Amino acid sequence: MRNWNPRAIQWLGRTLRRWRWAVVVAGALILLAYAVAFLTGEPLRRYIEREVNHRLTGYTVRIGALEIHPLGAWFELRNATIAQDANPDPPVGHIDRLRTTLDWRALLHGRVVADILFERPRIHVDLTHVKTEATSDVPLTDRGWQQALEAVALDLEINRLRLTDGDVTYLDRGPFKPMHLSRLNATVENIRNIRSKDRVYPSDVLVEGVVFDSGRFWLRGQADFLADPHPGLLAQFRLDQIELDYFRPVTNRVNLSVRNGTLTAVGSTEYSPKFRMAVLEHVLVEAPAVDYVHMPETAEVETGRAQSAAKAAQSVSNEPSVQLKIDRLDIVGANLGFENRAANPSYRMVLTNADLVMENLSNQRMQGNATARLKGKLMGTGDTQVWALFRPQTQSGDLDLKVQVEDTPMASMSDLARAYGKFDVAAGEFSMYADLRVRDGALDGYIKPVVRGLQMSQEGPESFREKLYEGIVSVAAKVLKNRPRREIATVMNVSGRVDQPQIRTWEVVRGLLHNAFIEAVFPGFESDAGRTAKLKPAPAVR
Repeated sequence: MRNWNPRAIQWLGRTLRRWRWAVVVAGALILLAYAVAFLTGEPLRRYIEREVNHRLTGYTVRIGALEIHPLGAWFELRNATIAQDANPDPPVGHIDRLRTTLDWRALLHGRVVADILFERPRIHVDLTHVKTEATSDVPLTDRGWQQALEAVALDLEINRLRLTDGDVTYLDRGPFKPMHLSRLNATVENIRNIRSKDRVYPSDVLVEGVVFDSGRFWLRGQADFLADPHPGLLAQFRLDQIELDYFRPVTNRVNLSVRNGTLTAVGSTEYSPKFRMAVLEHVLVEAPAVDYVHMPETAEVETGRAQSAAKAAQSVSNEPSVQLKIDRLDIVGANLGFENRAANPSYRMVLTNADLVMENLSNQRMQGNATARLKGKLMGTGDTQVWALFRPQTQSGDLDLKVQVEDTPMASMSDLARAYGKFDVAAGEFSMYADLRVRDGALDGYIKPVVRGLQMSQEGPESFREKLYEGIVSVAAKVLKNRPRREIATVMNVSGRVDQPQIRTWEVVRGLLHNAFIEAVFPGFESDAGRTAKLKPAPAVR
C-alpha cells in the first residue's frame, strides 16, 4: 500500500475545500443572477415596450414575453406584434423571437455593442394599410423605426443584425393571388449607431429569398441603416423569373391588365438621403400580355395620372442627385393591346408577337441618346416596325420617331372604323408610315395612311342617316381610289405642341384628291430633301 505524505494530504484537502466553496459561490451567483433575471424580466419587458411605442408614430408594438439569459448575456422577446393604429386588426407584423445579445467579437476589441436576431418575422399588409399610409401626413420612413430598434437594444450601438426565415404577404381586394415573399434571410454587419458621413455605408448586407413561390431575389451591398432621416443603401441585386401576374392588384389600378410573363433583371442601386441611383444593366421580360384599358369612368383620372407622370419625369430629368438608367431592356414574345371602352362601339388594337429592345435609357443627357426598336404584328398580321431616338431634356421631351405598318386587314379594324368613321369595312388592307420629331415640346412631321382594296360591308347600319353616310363613304372610296395601284393615300402634315397637335384638314382633302387624280402617293417614307440634307455627314476637313 502506498504511503501518502501528510503534507500532500493536507494540501489536497485545502484545495478541495476551496473548489467546493468556489462551486458553491458560483452556483449561488448563478441562482442569484437567474432570480434577478426572473424578477426583472417583466419590468424590462414593460420598459422596452413603452420605449418602443414612445418612439414610434402611427404604430403600436405589443411584446408577449421577455426572457433574460445571464450566462449568455442576452435576452429574448417573444411573440411580438406590430399593429397600425388606424387599422389594428389584423396586425401588420408578428415576430416569433427577437434576440438581443452582446457581440462577443466586438467585445474582444473593447467595444460593447449589440447583436440582434429576428427569427421568423411575418409581415402581413392589405389594401387598407396601404391606403392609410398613402393619405398620412407622416411618411413611413419618418415614423421612428430606427429609434424603436435602438430601444430594443437598450440604446447600445447595434453592430450586427440578422433575419432568418422571414415572410412578407400583401393581400388586395378581389380575386387576386397574394403577393408573397418567403424564406427571406438577411445579414447586416458592422452597424454603427453614430452619424455617418454622407454616402458612407458601414454595414455589409446580404438578402435573399423566394418571390411569388417560384422567383428568386438576391441583393448584396453596403448600408447605413441609421442614417438620418432614412436608411441608406448601396447594393447590387438580381431578380430571376418573377411572375408578372402577381402584380395585377397594382397594375389594374392604373388601367393596365397584365397577364402572364416573367421578369428577370440585374442591376445596382444607391438610395441615401441626398442621392438616388438605379442602374439596370439588363432587364428581360418574356411573353407578357399587357392591355391598357381606357374607360369613360376613369378618363379624368387617366388624364391627371399622365400629367403627374410627365411632371415627375421632368423633375428628375438631368437632376444631379437622381440618376436613373437602363442599359438594355428586352421584351420578347409580347402581346401589347389598347382597349378603348369609351368609344362607341368599343374597340381593341393589339400588337402580337412583339419584340422591343431599348438601350441606354437614362434621365441624364450626358449619358447620350437612348434608342428603341419595336417590331410585331398589328392585329395579328400587319408587319409593324417602330424606331425611336430619345434625348433627355430638362423642359420637355426630345425624340425622333418613325413608324411603319404594312398590310393590316381592314376587317380586323372594323370596330375602329365604326367608332370613328361610322362605316363598316368588309375587306381591304391598311398601311401607315409616320415620321415625327419633337424638339422643346414642338411637334413636327407627317403621317401617311394608305388603304388598298377597300370594300364596304353589305350589312346595313341601323339608321337611315348612318346608311346615307356609309353610302357616301363607299362612293368616295371608289372615286378617290388611285387607278394604277387601287389605293387611297395621302400625307398629313402634323405640327404644333405635343399636347395640342394640329392636322390641317384641307391638306388631307387636297392630298386625297391629288392621289386620286394626279399621281400616286407610293408606300414608304417621304423623301424630304431638307431633312435628308441634315442627315448627310459633314465633309471631311483637309
